[in-house]
Amino acid sequence: MTYAKGTLIPIGGNEDKGRKESKGLDFIEEGILSHVVKESGGSDAKIIVIPTASSIPKKVGENYMNAFYKLGCTDITVLDITKRSQSDAKSSIELVSEANCVMFSGGNQSRISSIIGGTQLHDVLTQKFQMEDFVIAGTSAGAMCMAKEMIAGGSSTESMLKGAVVISRGLSLIPELIIDTHFIGRGRFGRLAEAVAIHPDLIGIGLADDTGLIIKKCNEFKVIGSGMVIIFDAGHLIHNTHDQLKDGTPMSMSNLTTHILANGDQFAINDRKISVLPIREALV
Repeated sequence: MTYAKGTLIPIGGNEDKGRKESKGLDFIEEGILSHVVKESGGSDAKIIVIPTASSIPKKVGENYMNAFYKLGCTDITVLDITKRSQSDAKSSIELVSEANCVMFSGGNQSRISSIIGGTQLHDVLTQKFQMEDFVIAGTSAGAMCMAKEMIAGGSSTESMLKGAVVISRGLSLIPELIIDTHFIGRGRFGRLAEAVAIHPDLIGIGLADDTGLIIKKCNEFKVIGSGMVIIFDAGHLIHNTHDQLKDGTPMSMSNLTTHILANGDQFAINDRKISVLPIREALV
């Protein structure tokens, strides 16, 4: 069980950025990015946006700057890291060292792990997260890379066939979890199920769009946003054929514990226990 003083906020993707396509929660008061700002210390927080995962980093950086401006923030910097050497650059290290929050964009999570993983920037991020009141947020790819065992790819159409999921090394910020994103809209049930079949000691987290977690002390988390979080707990499996099968063969598992949580619900990673927000409070 790891422990950290900082806060992780993994997001399932497509979070509300204050445009007209609001998904039902007030952007300023309840939106996911408003939670990021609050956890980072408020509108005076120094926020660094890292669009390394994206194929259109300039556009993505502008979108986040505009969204954070709408929330009253003024100290926002886009750190466009496209080469591994930039992750060891003094200017990059100094920016992150002085930040209250780092926000990783979506895109390709393998770009984050290959360009930032194992560099001086990775070391600074990890140290600040462990020792300070520091927030690391990430959407889609930026959420998936937080795990140690990172889902790097996999076909939803071939889900529940052995070999449909690709696992590689993430940033190891929270080694107890395997995180998948766009979970509901892209039908990634089978992909995450195979991931926990490979690593039954870990907890699988499936995040829907515009849905995230606020993770404290690498243990307790609360659900935020407008969608659902699916939890796969393989700790009590009594049947798991993964190790005995050839690639392409249909898998079977039994006694996979599943939880479905929504805004305000909580989960303790260490105890694997849920605390569900009472309906009367959820409807207020």
